[in-house]
Amino acid sequence: MNYEELLAFAGRNPMLSLALAGLTVALVATEIGRLFRGYKALKPAELTRLVNSGGATVIDLSSVAEFEKGHIAGSRNVLASQLTPTHKLLAAARQSPVVLVCRTGNASGTAAKTLKKAGFEQVFVLDGGLPAWQAADLPLVKGRA
Repeated sequence: MNYEELLAFAGRNPMLSLALAGLTVALVATEIGRLFRGYKALKPAELTRLVNSGGATVIDLSSVAEFEKGHIAGSRNVLASQLTPTHKLLAAARQSPVVLVCRTGNASGTAAKTLKKAGFEQVFVLDGGLPAWQAADLPLVKGRA
């Protein structure tokens, strides 16, 4: 297929061509945004390695009731609305890894951006939230931390 054939196809199918162009722009914008967001998304296995190597602070942004239903062992519960760079659990963690976990993976991204802007060097989120953790057949602890 050559350039002239592609132009002819685009001329015959303008809606498909616009849809392709729109999807391409959206994908490129998403990937550029991901590269410059300042934090890294971890898979459950990567989170396990990071916690086992020591020094990582795992913050669960779930409500207290959801946290008590099940959370990652060693994680601490802080409501997303109360998470600030000066929070007592984060005061000594500016240079050490901080991993944010939530139920869906959405609230942790917003909190991670806030921590990066505040100068935290190693900020991570659990990609997919707790459902990804459970899908990897990793255990949850019930009750308070």
